Amino acid sequence: MILSHIVAIDQKNGIGKNNNLLISIPEDMKHFRETTKGKIMIMGRKTYDSLGKPLPGRYHIVISRQPLKSELPIVKYVSSLDEAIKAAQSLVSEWPKEVFIIGGAEIYKQSLSQTDRIYVSKIEKTFDADTFYPDVNWNEFDLEKKIQYETSPRFSFQLYCRKN
Repeated sequence: MILSHIVAIDQKNGIGKNNNLLISIPEDMKHFRETTKGKIMIMGRKTYDSLGKPLPGRYHIVISRQPLKSELPIVKYVSSLDEAIKAAQSLVSEWPKEVFIIGGAEIYKQSLSQTDRIYVSKIEKTFDADTFYPDVNWNEFDLEKKIQYETSPRFSFQLYCRKN
């Protein structure tokens, strides 16, 4: 199984405010859709709640301290990151082997040491954020891909893979 983060950050690692994204950039949203489509996603409950509904064509593993159950076949609640990873491993025979962590900040932080890839959209602007992506030792990763977008605001999509 390949464990990947996918995240959009501002110049100070901000990822959100009041449980919402800082900004909606159409190219970044399209990238998120295309990258995660057909895959397993792991997220915290607040991130799941912020989606409004399950995203089509994806399996949702939601980490919650509350003992919740889902009636939907594409949503599973678990109580910890370890349980989420075990659930994902049990599903990779039916789903692609790349599993995405999509937030929030605490789930990113807890999973960073186990992460194989980081798909990051770096926005060339600073927002009034209250939630932040953890500090990454970028020396542990190789930059595999970078695409610059001349949108407003400017941003770049970058893919980092952990060094062996």
